[in-house]
Amino acid sequence: MSFTVGYCTNVHAGMDLPAIRQNLLQYAVPVQSSLPIDTPLGVGLWLPAQAAGECFDGGAKPLRHFLDEHRLEAFTINGFPYDNFHQDVVKHRVYQPTWWDLSRLTYTKQLAVILTELLPQSQTVGSISTLPIGWASDKVTAEQLEAAAENLRQLAEFLAALEEQTGRRIVVAIEPEPGCILDTSQDIVDWFDKHLDKPMHRRHITVCHDVCHAAVMMESQADVLQRYASAGITIGKVQVSSAIVAEWDAMSLGRRQEAIEQLSKFAEDRYLHQTGRITGDDQFALTEDLPALISRAPASGDPACGDKRWVVHFHVPIFLERFGHLTTSQDEVRDCLRTLLRSDSSIDFTGHLEVETYAWSVLPDAMRKRSLAEDISEEIRWLRRELIDCI
Repeated sequence: MSFTVGYCTNVHAGMDLPAIRQNLLQYAVPVQSSLPIDTPLGVGLWLPAQAAGECFDGGAKPLRHFLDEHRLEAFTINGFPYDNFHQDVVKHRVYQPTWWDLSRLTYTKQLAVILTELLPQSQTVGSISTLPIGWASDKVTAEQLEAAAENLRQLAEFLAALEEQTGRRIVVAIEPEPGCILDTSQDIVDWFDKHLDKPMHRRHITVCHDVCHAAVMMESQADVLQRYASAGITIGKVQVSSAIVAEWDAMSLGRRQEAIEQLSKFAEDRYLHQTGRITGDDQFALTEDLPALISRAPASGDPACGDKRWVVHFHVPIFLERFGHLTTSQDEVRDCLRTLLRSDSSIDFTGHLEVETYAWSVLPDAMRKRSLAEDISEEIRWLRRELIDCI
């Protein structure tokens, strides 16, 4: 199986095309220059609605020329964040608009058309990741869910017509995320079985497997990937990402307190940091945001409140194994790669690997010792080494 490796540019702020081009010049071009192999650098473009509208209305040829000039290849697009992903507080706003909102459908269609123009000749398929319908809430109705399913079916028809017109197959990959309407691999399988059961649907609507998200939900990487294969669901993209892990059972009470102090530096205001927990009675529980756990003051004096393990949705550098009393889910990345590399052809995968460490700007200062371009370069190098080691 061959892979295309790149990094997701949602790490960079920028709402319009001039800002996006400037970010690519400032960060992606130095990353490409620093890598040992003189080949184009894969980039997962993030085009928020404003930039997507500009590119769609004016045509993508100028952006394609810019990418070619600087040896950058846009093989995938992150279509999950619709609006400003770098405002002071994002949290639940990233799940708007939902998939029952027509503006989400219009936006994703625009991205698909743009990607047909940007996709390099080396790629037979282009991928676009998208949100898992919306945030889970008691207020979500059956009518809204059916409207979301109908919008996705309409999207599949649009993508089929686009392939017929352009010869480019674009797949949209639904990305399960903790706390959302679809947050486990079984949720994805059930949704496809109920709403996207035709071959045409599944040719163009796929799944985006985010390694960190599965780790937070305590799902085995191998089990998840094989579940999709058994269900006949294509993996449109794998987002290579790593979570924070607190192994409370391995710590003394004093070290637990120090670990909580470490974690408090990650309980920031911009992004949502859902936390999967293994409780004292070995049950799985999901807490919506890390600050809610940090602020607990148990009478027992145990800052972990008797939990055995936490996995926090905070995308930390994939080359990082541990820091202080905390570790990362780096081994989950290796498990994912091994499964993809060593599996038979039952896993239908585009080969798109996108490093998605979008949280560099909110990492504690002590973890940001180099320039952003240098850190991204090290992530790409680490991933390429792991792909060789996992064979």
